[in-house]
Amino acid sequence: MLRSTRVITPEGTRAASVAVAGGKITAVLPHRTEVPAGCRLEDLGDDVLLPGLVDTHVHVNDPGRTEWEGFGPATRAAAAGGVTTLIDMPLNSVPPTTTTEALDIKRAVARDRVHVDVGFWGGAVPGNVPHLRPLHEAGVFGFKCFLLHSGVDEFPQLSPAELKDALAEITGFGGLLIVHAEDPHLIEAAPPATGPRYTSFLASRPRAAEDRAIAGLIGLARELDARVHVLHLSSGDALPMIAAARREGVRLTVETCPHFLTLTAEEVPDGATEFKCCPPIREAANQDALWQGLADGVIDCVVSDHSPCTADLKVGDFGQAWGGISSLQLGLPAVWTAARRRGHRLEEVVRWMATAPAQLVGLGHKGAIEPGRDADFAVLAPDETFTVDPAGLHHRNQVTAYAGRTLHGVVRSTWLRGVKIADHGTPTEPTGRLLERQRTV
Repeated sequence: MLRSTRVITPEGTRAASVAVAGGKITAVLPHRTEVPAGCRLEDLGDDVLLPGLVDTHVHVNDPGRTEWEGFGPATRAAAAGGVTTLIDMPLNSVPPTTTTEALDIKRAVARDRVHVDVGFWGGAVPGNVPHLRPLHEAGVFGFKCFLLHSGVDEFPQLSPAELKDALAEITGFGGLLIVHAEDPHLIEAAPPATGPRYTSFLASRPRAAEDRAIAGLIGLARELDARVHVLHLSSGDALPMIAAARREGVRLTVETCPHFLTLTAEEVPDGATEFKCCPPIREAANQDALWQGLADGVIDCVVSDHSPCTADLKVGDFGQAWGGISSLQLGLPAVWTAARRRGHRLEEVVRWMATAPAQLVGLGHKGAIEPGRDADFAVLAPDETFTVDPAGLHHRNQVTAYAGRTLHGVVRSTWLRGVKIADHGTPTEPTGRLLERQRTV
């Protein structure tokens, strides 16, 4: 039994005791409920008990680019940061997860090494339409595609015709397509990024490229009655068309990321390519629009897009550096720090970072504290602060855009199916499971 004066449940925050048996939440009881004989009590005092986070956008890169990341260090970072479930992207591993054979390889690498529960996205690339249904039947949670070069040659982008063919196939078996939505023609027409100035990189990835790609995706989803999800939205200009599409019944969901909500273009120093990601971190006024999109429910969830690399790939030239933000361990305090400053409640952060991502991928047993769900928890001291020291991060390459920042929200412990898997930032031995849609393996 876990007890706290502040337990975040779907009905709100209240003092409660949460009973756990067999890895599941069996009851949410009054705070001072008598502890049954033989039951162990973990009294958390005034620390907040919230559901373990569900991060549906993580690049583990394993196998093939294990010098960039790996299932061991990535899931240690997740556990230390209050994340109890993650879904791995089909790239930048080698091979990418575009066939069932590649999925089997990835599962074999991950098994017995994961500290949190891990599921897998499949990939939609040119020529693999015949592989989509077998991947779906093998338990992937959906399919990722790019509309422009992905950054790695082994995961090519889809042309408009290929996108339609893939989406028609996926819709035929009730699947989900998740899309990196930037228009390649507008990117090609923009001035190329060169040198150490962030303004050069920002100009090379204009908001209009996102807006046009999302508009095309909405049109295709409407035509095919398809279910689609926009990855890592950074353009606030796209929000009105997204809201309009949803009002008319287009089956569209949207995510954004901690770095878009907490970092701004104006503060990026020259040469600081740890801030480079695609699409890019934009201006403060654009960030305000993203927060309004969250408040209005137009943006559904907040996930990390943890995309690490080796330190040597973060050269000082924004045109040459690898694009990706490493934040798996820091997402909760980063978002909470900005949210509280804007007057949002911790219950909202839980909805964005636990409940909604679980709903996105159909994990009905994750993402909330209520009877029948997995006993996955994060224990947070929301008013305490810490300063980010890269040496204290568990992901393989300790490069982060958050270095030196003071954040609110210290994760005291993380629990997976009722067992503590991280204590004051130190993970235990790996006990995570590999997930499939609706079942575990």
